[in-house]
Amino acid sequence: MRILVTGGAGFIGSALIRHLLNETEHQVLNLDKLTYAGNLESLATVAASPRYQFVQADIGDQPKVAEILAEFQPDALMHLAAESHVDRSIDGPAAFIQTNIVGTYSLLEATRGYWSALPDGRKQAFRFHHISTDEVYGDLHGVDDLFTETTPYAPSSPYSASKAASDHLVRAWQRTYGLPVLLTNCSNNYGPYHFPEKLIPLVILNALDGKPLPVYGNGQQVRDWLYVEDHARALLKVVTAGQVGETYNIGGHNEQKNLHVVESICALLDELAPRQAGGSYREQISFVADRPGHDQRYAIDASKIERELGWKPEETFASGLRKTVRWYLDNLDWCRRVQDGSYQRERLGAL
Repeated sequence: MRILVTGGAGFIGSALIRHLLNETEHQVLNLDKLTYAGNLESLATVAASPRYQFVQADIGDQPKVAEILAEFQPDALMHLAAESHVDRSIDGPAAFIQTNIVGTYSLLEATRGYWSALPDGRKQAFRFHHISTDEVYGDLHGVDDLFTETTPYAPSSPYSASKAASDHLVRAWQRTYGLPVLLTNCSNNYGPYHFPEKLIPLVILNALDGKPLPVYGNGQQVRDWLYVEDHARALLKVVTAGQVGETYNIGGHNEQKNLHVVESICALLDELAPRQAGGSYREQISFVADRPGHDQRYAIDASKIERELGWKPEETFASGLRKTVRWYLDNLDWCRRVQDGSYQRERLGAL
């Protein structure tokens, strides 16, 4: 299968491409704009593969994308290109509207033109797989429930609203034009090669540097954590075996309070990289003003993908977090290089 991955230099996209090239025989083209969070170094271990190509392009450049589609002739397109950080969307929502909504529209139109011209057999087999987030569903605060594929959308932030809009566009392109689409909505990913503005790598690196470990509000917000390599396996299952028009929620079955996540990282660092001055990294925890519009709880019901496609996560939160902390300790040079001056772990989205 020939698979075009948008946003393949990002965190989840690079994990997906590493999985496709290391564990399958698929041909992969990575289309990425290389914004601040895109990093080709995350693909260094597979970049020399004869089954891998990279093109720097913007999904919003419809003529360019159409040209790339015509040349590469993919059997499937996996769309991960997105602005993805909630705090950044609070500071500057325009980029999220442009990339996540307008960019997805442009990508859909370029893909529709390509798909419409395919011969019947290839046209029927083609898949457009849109990768989204559980944040489109809003907040489960005060409700002992889980997000399912039929949970009504109620996004809280500019980021989640832009992703909700892109989900609706993808479904509309199937209903209106017949484009064979698949959608997935995932919970919080973590693991190697994660850009350090996100909670887990931010805490690891701040701890090692002796900086405060910021915890929003009281730290009791709950997230379901999904190890990124488990997510990559799920995405491949969906694009190869999922039913056209269906949505699959992908979660790690790992609900954790944010404060517990930070404390767990501290405990692992106390074991694996003790502070020279003694004491625990917990001493660096600092409670800060909560994020505006901060959802209290997300939790995924991933029973559909397990029941219909046979996927379930292999990592527990404890095993995945240990692997993640070890990776950062072993790859501090990568962390230093990825922070190129545009982001220095400062607080974003505080208003």
